[in-house]
Amino acid sequence: MGGGASTTPTPSAKVSAIFIYPIKSCRGISVSHAPLIHTVVKAPGMQALKVCLSKQEQEVADAVTVWEWTGSAWDEGAEASQWFSDYLGKSCQLVRFNSASEVRKVDPDYVKGQHDTLFTDGYPFLLASQESLNALNEHLKEPISINRFRPNILVEGCEPFSEDIWTEIKISKFSFFGVKLCYRCKMPTINQGTGIAGPEPNEILMKTRSGEIIRPNDKNKKRVYFGQYMTWNWTEFSAERSGKIIEVGGPVYVLRKVSSSAEAAA
Repeated sequence: MGGGASTTPTPSAKVSAIFIYPIKSCRGISVSHAPLIHTVVKAPGMQALKVCLSKQEQEVADAVTVWEWTGSAWDEGAEASQWFSDYLGKSCQLVRFNSASEVRKVDPDYVKGQHDTLFTDGYPFLLASQESLNALNEHLKEPISINRFRPNILVEGCEPFSEDIWTEIKISKFSFFGVKLCYRCKMPTINQGTGIAGPEPNEILMKTRSGEIIRPNDKNKKRVYFGQYMTWNWTEFSAERSGKIIEVGGPVYVLRKVSSSAEAAA
């Protein structure tokens, strides 16, 4: 009895960029992978601030709050606090998540099991596609960069907004799970190079990507969506988290999906 030839799955896209955000709400950095090194912070008129990410002893800052979570964090020191206070004109403190003693769980209404995040708004990863950005830019007088949407993983080679419906994907050998569509605040309206805000792209998103349009049965009709939050298969990552995880150019395989944006969680 003859056996059929094995088939190799066809990638649905590939990773075109990876972005990290060493400091919450500051500009992202495009990388091919993410080694553990010093973080250098620069600003106009300021000396560069170097923050060591591998300090052996640090002070603890208490009562640090991000949305619903409050806990302790590592204080990055007086020099960093003074640097940000001087530049921003208000008292600031630079802190780092204290993963040795703190846990911040993702929303259990959307993700079951052992999944956590750090100082991100809600989930460890945000994925978007270049094709979705291209489709949006067709409606804009002045095209914008993907940095307005602050994804961690940018993919290309798929249909516009197809990432909406991906519920499980594999990048290289690691599995990621689509959690929910990302509804956007005012951050995309802020030019990441100048810090100046404007009306776009949110006005166009309201006309093309609002809940009323892509999720007609959704109660949140005035929310606008771009990209999808992702979490990972933590059992696969447990032995790899200290090393390189994914690389630019890596294939993206879609293992499970729903049929439309209306069926995706949001």
